[in-house]
Amino acid sequence: MTAEAVAPAPRPPARPDGPEAVRRLAEARIPTVHGELRCLAYAAADGAEHLAFVAGEVAGADDALVRMHSECATGDLMGSLRCDCGGQLDEALRLVAGEGRGAVIYLRGHEGRGIGIAAKLRAYQLQDTGLDTVDANLALGLPVDGRDYGAGAAILRDLGIAGVRLLTNNPDKVAALARHGVRVSARVPLVMPSHHESLRYLRTKRSRMGHLLDDIDEAG
Repeated sequence: MTAEAVAPAPRPPARPDGPEAVRRLAEARIPTVHGELRCLAYAAADGAEHLAFVAGEVAGADDALVRMHSECATGDLMGSLRCDCGGQLDEALRLVAGEGRGAVIYLRGHEGRGIGIAAKLRAYQLQDTGLDTVDANLALGLPVDGRDYGAGAAILRDLGIAGVRLLTNNPDKVAALARHGVRVSARVPLVMPSHHESLRYLRTKRSRMGHLLDDIDEAG
C-alpha cells in the first residue's frame, strides 16, 4: 500500500446548516474480525442514514486514514463478483483497524453510483448483452455517476477529522471531497484482485472513468 501525495486544494467554508448538514443519531461499540470499532449513525438532510466505523481517537487528526465507501448491497452483503466493492470495504476496515486511527464512512443511497438498486440490476441486464457500465447507465437515461459526497464531508467534520489520507483508486473522489472542504493529503490505492466476472467492469473504470487501476490485469 503506497500513498500518493495529493496537491492541496482550496477549502471552501463549511456549511453546518446547509444541505450538507448531518445529525448524529446513535453510537455503539462494534467488535469486528479486524478489531473493535465505534459505529456512529447519522441522518442527512435528504433523509438518508449513513454510518461511520471509527478506529481510535480521530478528533483533530489531519492525516487520518479514511475510506469513503458507497453502498453496494450486491457486493458488500452478497459477495457479488461483478464488482470490487465488497473486497474494498473489507480491506478498508482491515487497514483502518490495523492502523488504529481512522474511519470508514459508509454512504447509503449510493447504490449503482447513485442510480439505485433496481436501476443497477437493469443496468446489469444491459451489460450482459454487451454494454459496459458507462453505456448501460446512459442507455437507461441515467447518469454515469450521480453520487454526492457532501454528507460524507459533514460526517468527517462532526468527527473532528481535519485532513485525510483517502483510500481510493478514483481521482474524481479526491476532487469531489476537496470541493466539500475536505483536505486530502494523500491518495492510498485500494486495488483488489480481479476476477473474470469483474475484469471488464474494472477495465471500464480505468479506461472511461479515470480510475487508477494499472495492475488489474495481473491481479487475478
